[in-house]
Amino acid sequence: MKKHFTIGEAARIADTTAETLRHYDRIGLVKPHETDPWTGYRYYCEQEIIRLNTIQALRCMDLSLKEIKEILEYDDLDKIIAFLKKAEQSADEKIARLQYAKTKIGLARSDYEKKRSAPLNPGDMFTQHIAKRVILLSDTMQHPSLDNLWHYHSHFYDQIEESRRDAFAFEDIAGIYSCGGKSQLFALCLRYPDTRGLTILPAGRYLCANCTEETREETLKRLTEAAQKRYDISPKFVIQLVVITGILQWNYQIQMFLGKNQ
Repeated sequence: MKKHFTIGEAARIADTTAETLRHYDRIGLVKPHETDPWTGYRYYCEQEIIRLNTIQALRCMDLSLKEIKEILEYDDLDKIIAFLKKAEQSADEKIARLQYAKTKIGLARSDYEKKRSAPLNPGDMFTQHIAKRVILLSDTMQHPSLDNLWHYHSHFYDQIEESRRDAFAFEDIAGIYSCGGKSQLFALCLRYPDTRGLTILPAGRYLCANCTEETREETLKRLTEAAQKRYDISPKFVIQLVVITGILQWNYQIQMFLGKNQ
């Protein structure tokens, strides 16, 4: 590595701007190794480059420049180690939030792509084969809301004994399970132990229709009538999948089980 870097070279290496480095110099956060007394040009050495990269990493933790300056001036190794552990935990939490937000955005994009490639008029009925699914029913939630959809999985993990939570994993899909006049929100299980309390949705043919919150009751009625008249079936249960259509916006796909060979 070179021994000295111009302010422009240092800024490029640290993925920042020359003006930011000038600001760091003014507030005493990162002083250049050398400043030419005639031209005023700033030059940085390897040690300053390392400090700049460290600052960039700490900035990702949403720390202020004042906090970062205090941290970099620690001379107590125990304090430094404790802070770095806390920073790692903060980074993990931020990554998890970003990944969750990315998933929501991906679901919205996927829905728009489906509409573009195979548009269906709202309320159109169709049948599709769906594989066996295993769901965990909520003890308390009956209908989706802004709050419970954003923190959806945490609710289901909370109702599982702590010692058994690692045995479960859920797909990022919300839905309402209705049976015998009772409706409950559910989580779709990706991984689950062999235990009681889970509900199996059988593989087979389902009569489906997409709808909005405003047309849900009407669509549900039309599907029930169609299942009875066309297929001579009175569905034992109804699934209403929450279909993400935007960031915290959703519609539904109603699914009624017709049987394995319909």
